Amino acid sequence: MLLTSSVVAVAVALIPLVYLAVRTAEAGGVRIAEELLTGRVAALAAGTLALAAVVTAGCLVLGVGSAFLLVRTDLPARRVFAVLAVLPLAVPTYIAGFAWVSTVDGFEGFWAAALVLTLCSYPYVLLPVAAALAGADPAQEEVSRSLGHGGWRTFTQVTLRQIRPAIAGGGLLVALYVLSDFGAVSIVRADTFTRAIFLAFDLGFDRTGALVLSTVLVALTVLVLAGEGATRRRGARYARLNGTRRPPGRAGLGRARWPAVAALLAVAVSALGVTAFSLARRMAEGVSRPGTWPEVMVAAGNSLWLSLAGTALTMLLALPLGVLSARVPGRLSAMLERLGYLSHALPGVVIGLSLVFFGINVAYPLYQTTWLLALAYAALFLPLAVTAVATATAQAPPVLEEVARSLGRGPLAVLGTVTLPLTLPGIGAGAALVFLTCMKELPATLLLRPTGVDTLATELWTNTAVAAYAGAAPYAVLLVVLSSVPTWLLAARTGILSKEVQR
Repeated sequence: MLLTSSVVAVAVALIPLVYLAVRTAEAGGVRIAEELLTGRVAALAAGTLALAAVVTAGCLVLGVGSAFLLVRTDLPARRVFAVLAVLPLAVPTYIAGFAWVSTVDGFEGFWAAALVLTLCSYPYVLLPVAAALAGADPAQEEVSRSLGHGGWRTFTQVTLRQIRPAIAGGGLLVALYVLSDFGAVSIVRADTFTRAIFLAFDLGFDRTGALVLSTVLVALTVLVLAGEGATRRRGARYARLNGTRRPPGRAGLGRARWPAVAALLAVAVSALGVTAFSLARRMAEGVSRPGTWPEVMVAAGNSLWLSLAGTALTMLLALPLGVLSARVPGRLSAMLERLGYLSHALPGVVIGLSLVFFGINVAYPLYQTTWLLALAYAALFLPLAVTAVATATAQAPPVLEEVARSLGRGPLAVLGTVTLPLTLPGIGAGAALVFLTCMKELPATLLLRPTGVDTLATELWTNTAVAAYAGAAPYAVLLVVLSSVPTWLLAARTGILSKEVQR
């Protein structure tokens, strides 16, 4: 059952790739070679991979460090900092990029894109790592300390090993997000594949060239997935040693308390303060236009409904694949999981065009409906949900499932009464993460939304495209406000907001 459902989920995620392969093949070998064998493609590949590496490294440092301070220390105002640390997920990269460009003179290029993407993306690492730290077995760390190992050695040799799947999964999501991002790189004028693909589609009317570049982007994604897969330990499990849920202890920061507060505050100001300042300057003028708030409310309702539909479909597809990858490790499950990641690196414009083609030629009843857009969200964001579910499942003690089976319960009963309840924190975190990402997704929404339906993201983009930044401000502000509820849920599910404090 898990295998069949996982194959269906992967098939949905591969629809854009099938379109890409068919349309690229139509160009012929000579045209493909002309597009590929150029210095520009080599430069784009080098720049895109370098950007992904820099942003991933920065997010790993910020994400793991912030998660440890929030979950394992007696940090002052910990719950406030937890929400602030997750909130950058609600800020679209093109809005963050515009805020920095309009605030800092000469803010453009590679390092500008790296800064904006790091500040917007590090919660992808923070959230799974925080959940893993909250659920990691404290007994193993206690044994390490009883053997005379200090705090740093215990952290590097025991704690980090326990949360290794979460770190790797979060880093992989960041790398794939950078490969597919268009908003930040377009605003700060950084040369990457996504920007080149968009220019070929939108300005150069070179659809063949854009499709060939998209194929190279898929190849880079395969390279990243292969590199991450090579770091995994086959058959490794990261469950607790016992079946009793004990919260991990929190270390006292001592003299490092206020430097830690200053560091987290600096990250929050950089990630949120610049954007808030830029929006505040234009907010009053934006809301003074007649009819603004009714338009904003309609767009908000559309955003909520479309995001809920996309989240429901994505989680339904992700559950079997996440459980399969954690409970039935092997080449087949690993291959299915990797295939599900491929579409995540494609630009939204390619996803949107592929599903327009799919809707018109294969599933016409879905064309111009909410569910075709939900299908696009599922293809784009399936890895976010799979990573959350797989991480939670890997930490759930498999012995409890074995006991249930020994008592005569069938596989479905065990899945519903044991496995799923144990993975509920991961499911909740994955659902909140997917919902937030659907809310701010732009290119696929522009192409696939039902006729006459506008969302906060599309209205925001429409206003910024004509430099009506004051008119865009209310949509951006409400997008952040609406995201505060799932952000709080996301933080609560990962254990960041837990009140338990142990010596």
